[in-house]
Amino acid sequence: MGKDVIIACDFNSRDEVMKFLDKFQGKKPFVKIGMELFYAEGPKIVREIKARGHKIFLDLKLHDIPNTVKKSMAVLSSLDIDMCNLHASGTKAMMSAALEGLTRKDGTRPLLIAVTQLTSTDENRMREDLLIERPLPEVVMHYAKCAADCGLDGVVCSPLEADKVHKVCGKEFLTVTPGVRFADGDVGDQVRVTTPEKAREIGSDYIVVGRPITASENPVEAYERCVREFVG
Repeated sequence: MGKDVIIACDFNSRDEVMKFLDKFQGKKPFVKIGMELFYAEGPKIVREIKARGHKIFLDLKLHDIPNTVKKSMAVLSSLDIDMCNLHASGTKAMMSAALEGLTRKDGTRPLLIAVTQLTSTDENRMREDLLIERPLPEVVMHYAKCAADCGLDGVVCSPLEADKVHKVCGKEFLTVTPGVRFADGDVGDQVRVTTPEKAREIGSDYIVVGRPITASENPVEAYERCVREFVG
């Protein structure tokens, strides 16, 4: 599976996201649909963007009791998405149930990845807000290993952690990494960040890029720059 850039389409309406995607004449970038757009427009927007020929990462970060997540994943699987996710902190039981629910009767399913720790989280916040005393890298690797043990395809992690995740879970275990900014760009509210070129060197399989592309004066040019720096 080759490396790819996923554009985070964090818009709040159909009109905004379609106006944005219309700029990519002749191109069909891999896109992420998150909570903001999904809650605003519902499953219909997923089907519409998929019908335009885009691969879709549906980023809803499910986290609930195993049976609820299992049933929810069965619904998401019917949308013909390419990738979806949940929180690894929901336990192995929840991740196993999610995988079962996501798998269609013919044995096919979207990729399923687990969020380890959000890229807005640092060790101080983990200790003070979550009462997690272990070091952040140790926590991320433990969550990643749990996800791999459950048969998931990969994790969402900081690009700074991608190489170690591969060492712990294997080269085929995917690392999907937000927290990517251009060297000359603003880091925004992200804490653990790096550039597309550095993410490639560290070993990210996918980078998820939002504002550096969507807020750019020329989104297509910014996307192509990302592809050049990350894919080569």
